[in-house]
Amino acid sequence: MIRVNPNFSKLQASYLFSDIAKRVGAFQAARPDVKVIKLGIGDVTRALPPACVAALHRAVDEMAGDTTFRGYGPEQGYDFLRNAIAVNDYQSRHADIQPDEIFVSDGAKCDTANIQELFAQDITIAVPDPVYPVYVDTNVMAGRTGKMEQGRYAGLVYLECTPDNDYLPKLPETHVDLIYLCFPNNPTGATATRQQLTDWVAYAREHKALILFDAAYEAFVSDPALPRSIYEIEGARDVAIEFRSFSKTAGFTGTRCAFTVVPKSCMAYDTEGHAVALHALWNRRHCTKFNGVSYPVQRAAEAIYSPEGREQVKGLITYYMKNAAFIRQRIHDLGYRVSGGVNAPYIWIHTQTDSWTFFDRLLTEAGVVTTPGSGFGACGQGHIRISAFNSFEKVEEAMARIGKVLTS
Repeated sequence: MIRVNPNFSKLQASYLFSDIAKRVGAFQAARPDVKVIKLGIGDVTRALPPACVAALHRAVDEMAGDTTFRGYGPEQGYDFLRNAIAVNDYQSRHADIQPDEIFVSDGAKCDTANIQELFAQDITIAVPDPVYPVYVDTNVMAGRTGKMEQGRYAGLVYLECTPDNDYLPKLPETHVDLIYLCFPNNPTGATATRQQLTDWVAYAREHKALILFDAAYEAFVSDPALPRSIYEIEGARDVAIEFRSFSKTAGFTGTRCAFTVVPKSCMAYDTEGHAVALHALWNRRHCTKFNGVSYPVQRAAEAIYSPEGREQVKGLITYYMKNAAFIRQRIHDLGYRVSGGVNAPYIWIHTQTDSWTFFDRLLTEAGVVTTPGSGFGACGQGHIRISAFNSFEKVEEAMARIGKVLTS
């Protein structure tokens, strides 16, 4: 008989954002008179940059002619986009990354989920807590954990991020093989300094560990002292894989384009302790299971790096960060401790009460959707996350509603 993967039974009943959608749907059905403002999931609300739209149109026109039509493209991405990424995102910041070390994909979520296929079943994995759920859930599905016990999966090393350490994970006290890091962080909005990333790289080199570095929100960093890539740290290309996305940077949440960087010098090890190049493994996996991002979408992504595209993307980032600063200030004025909202589009609020209870209060009394912190891990309990991705007018209204509820 056909049997299912038993590891799926270890997962929580549903995905965090599915739970939120169900609660919001139930509230809207019960209260159709309330205009709900959504500041929960990190979905952008502003249109694609005009430079990207123009590039899409040109590329679609090419697809309409036999002589300019494109069929299957290279699975790793077209050279024009890989070159633009290497030069503008890395080499301009003195990071030694070459175009053929970049793999274009349809989303950083997919890549951070799929990368774990490269690794052995019995590795020791460290994850921050709270953390983006995909890191944990995909390893649960793969069978690398035990069952959930008191809000945590047996077999994982949890790196606690709390108000006491400014939501920045400390180095593991024991040996681990695989480390997930995300900066600027989702959900806490915390950012890592150059010295902190240097310490992580040193740990990985000493322990022959690998860092999976999620930099999906690097474009929101405005402080020039903060690194925007782990490859700005000496020695990182030997021990780190980096993930990036155009979703929040340029509004590509519905257009779908991202990329993963796997340096050729980045190694893992076989059962005999011999070094194995992860670049070759990821290339094989990528080519076997992925047919590449469409040509028009890659042309649209390339346009982000044009002079016009740069200015337009900068405008989008500035707009959302204006929202973030406004939310952060209003929450601070209400007397709550906050993280994020500076160099990150998320505001992490220490409510000191049950996360889902606080979520429900804001939903039912203010008509505002947030994200309960407990959905990101045990250390997220007593917190909520507010996203800056909406119009400034709706953010203003949302904060006025929240302020009225929390001061009544």
